[in-house]
Amino acid sequence: GGMLTNFKTIKTRIRRLKDIERMSEDGTFDVLPKKEVIGLRKEWDKLERNLGGIKEMKSLPEVIFVVDPKKEHICIEEAHILHIPLVGIVDTNCDPEELDYVIPGNDDAIRAVKLIVSTMADAVIEANQGETMSDSVNETVSDEPAEAEE
Repeated sequence: GGMLTNFKTIKTRIRRLKDIERMSEDGTFDVLPKKEVIGLRKEWDKLERNLGGIKEMKSLPEVIFVVDPKKEHICIEEAHILHIPLVGIVDTNCDPEELDYVIPGNDDAIRAVKLIVSTMADAVIEANQGETMSDSVNETVSDEPAEAEE
């Protein structure tokens, strides 16, 4: 817990992770003593395990998607503190008042969760492409009737 509210500290740890990765890539590990390299690799593994999924995150998210609000109550509390909007799948065992945008669904059924999450991911990708998508649609749409193919 505390990843969002302690984001400044988290960013310094992410910077350290990237520094160690850079040291590995640029050959710094080759000139360091073996004992120091072993320590750095241990630190790297721990940082990668804990922060690897967010190492490209440069700022707090604009919105958070939650699959199971009951299990992710700490995330929800932090989002409320930071005024980050919440979208989530709400089952009968959850309080819909905790979220800003509710998607009614079974958060215990893997197939249902996969369907909802993939649909949300597609929507985010489409929204991020924004103008690119709308430009290509405008090129293919015209007022002229289409000719039938034989």
